[in-house]
Amino acid sequence: MDHTATRVGTLRVVWRVCAALTVLVCGLLVAPAALMARGQTREMLLRRWFRALVWAFGARLAVVGGPVFQATPSRGVLVVSNHVSWLDELAIDAVQPIRMVAKRDIKDWPVLGPIITAARTVYLDRERLSLLPRTVAELAVALREGAAVGIHAEGTTWCGLASGRYRPALFQAALDAGVPVRPVVLRYLVDGALTTQAAFVGSDTLVDSMRRVLRLRGLVIEVHVLDEVAPGRAATRRELAALVQYESERALYGDVLVPVQRVHGGVVQRQVA
Repeated sequence: MDHTATRVGTLRVVWRVCAALTVLVCGLLVAPAALMARGQTREMLLRRWFRALVWAFGARLAVVGGPVFQATPSRGVLVVSNHVSWLDELAIDAVQPIRMVAKRDIKDWPVLGPIITAARTVYLDRERLSLLPRTVAELAVALREGAAVGIHAEGTTWCGLASGRYRPALFQAALDAGVPVRPVVLRYLVDGALTTQAAFVGSDTLVDSMRRVLRLRGLVIEVHVLDEVAPGRAATRRELAALVQYESERALYGDVLVPVQRVHGGVVQRQVA
C-alpha cells in the first residue's frame, strides 16, 4: 500500500462524511423510486445518485472513450471490468447503471445494499459454486432481453497496480446469448499516478478503505470504456476471457491516454486517440 498520496485536513474529512451521509440518506428515497420507475427515468435517477455519491467521497469521475457501455440500447452487452475497490460499482453505475454481478453479502449493506439491488444486481454466492450454471443461465436470459450486465472477471479485488487472471466461467453467458463484450478498465489516480489508496484488498475492512478514500486529496477514478469485442471473435469462453483481458491490460498498462479533455454532463471525458 502506498503512503505518498497527499491528504486533506480534518474539516474536509468531516465535510465529506456529512455529504456522503446526506447522499446515502437520500438513497432511501431513490431506491423505491428507482424500483417503481422504468427505462430512462430509472437510469437517470440511479446515475445521478451514484455520481453524487462518488463526488461526496471526494473523488472525480473521468470517462475515457465512449460515454456509455451499451452502444445499442435494445441489444444486450456483457460489461467486463477489473476489480480494485468498493468504489468500482459506484463508478460504473455513475457512467451507466447496469445489472452487476456481485457477491451476495453486498445485498445486506446498509443503504447501499437496497440501492445496488434497485439497479437489478445479480448476486453470486461464492460459497455455493454449484449454483454457478444457474447464474450463467440467468445472465444469458438478461443479455438476450437487451440488458447490459457487468462482471468483475478476476473474481476478487486487486491493488490497482496489477491485475489477476480473468476467470472464464461467466463469459459463457455472452457466448450463449450471442452478444458483444465491452471491456472496461478502472484506474485510480492521484496527481496523475496510479494509487493503491482506494483499494479494498487483503485484511482491509470496508471502514478502513472508506477512511483512506475520505482522506485522499485529488482522487480521480478513470473509467476506460474500450471497444466492444464482437460475437464470433472467440470460439470458447477461455478464448474470450483471454482476449478481453489482453485488451484490458493494454489500457491498464499501455500509453493510451491523450491530454484532450471536455466536460459532458458534469463528468470530465478524455478522448482516446
